[in-house]
Amino acid sequence: MTAPGSYSLNDGLSVPVIGLGTYGLRGEEGIAALVAGIEAGYRLLDTAFNYGNEREVGEAIRRSGVPREEFVVTSKLPGAAHGFEETLASFEESRASLGLDYLDLYLIHWPLPRVGKYVDSFRAFVKLREDGLLRSAGVSNFTEEHLRRVADETGVVPSVNQVELHPFFPQADLRAVHERLGVRTESWSPLGKGSNVFESEPVRAAAAAHGVTPSQVVLRWHIQLGSIPIPKSGNRERQRENLDVFGFELTDAEVAAISGLESGRLWDGDPDTHEEF
Repeated sequence: MTAPGSYSLNDGLSVPVIGLGTYGLRGEEGIAALVAGIEAGYRLLDTAFNYGNEREVGEAIRRSGVPREEFVVTSKLPGAAHGFEETLASFEESRASLGLDYLDLYLIHWPLPRVGKYVDSFRAFVKLREDGLLRSAGVSNFTEEHLRRVADETGVVPSVNQVELHPFFPQADLRAVHERLGVRTESWSPLGKGSNVFESEPVRAAAAAHGVTPSQVVLRWHIQLGSIPIPKSGNRERQRENLDVFGFELTDAEVAAISGLESGRLWDGDPDTHEEF
């Protein structure tokens, strides 16, 4: 099955409404898991330089037999490569590891405001897009301040901002900022890994009401918020289950109850202080 529907980003790139996270999928076992995900219907594949598996993602695309142009391949710039020239070099390293002529979506993994070079890196993204090596320039873990500074200083609004987002951290204020700016929200850790979100009453009640699993309820919640969830799984059955969220619809009350679970971040990832290199 293929996930129905897509979003058109602010630069015209069409992106599926749900993607496949690839963190931890490495080696031949990782390639096999990625191919299984592609066979299940995923076309948005999300990797990063710091995941150490860009080679595996590219190899899975080639082994799948699915035409390259059907994929939206995302990677992310590591903190160690912030700066204009450094970004161009790191992008080429990622592109070579993936074995692709171009990337569809490239994100600044973390803003690292203490370093203060994320605007220079985004300028490099704009050049890569102008040169035809990159289709869409986005960011990850940016706050409103970071987003506005990039837009003001480069004249380009990032196409997406991929952030921690799950029922315990629904990010309503930031999603509203994205809506005003024309930035598409993507969700990392969309299922609240390591938490007890599946045992919460609103999720369990919705799962029972619709005859689906708690994880399907949470992913459907993301979709109805208008955010693109990027669930990671190397399990063939779970990959398919995570895509099978288009045959039911949560009520407004169910969405509100799930959003009402808000309690804060699960991960140590405050963009104003988090450092990643």
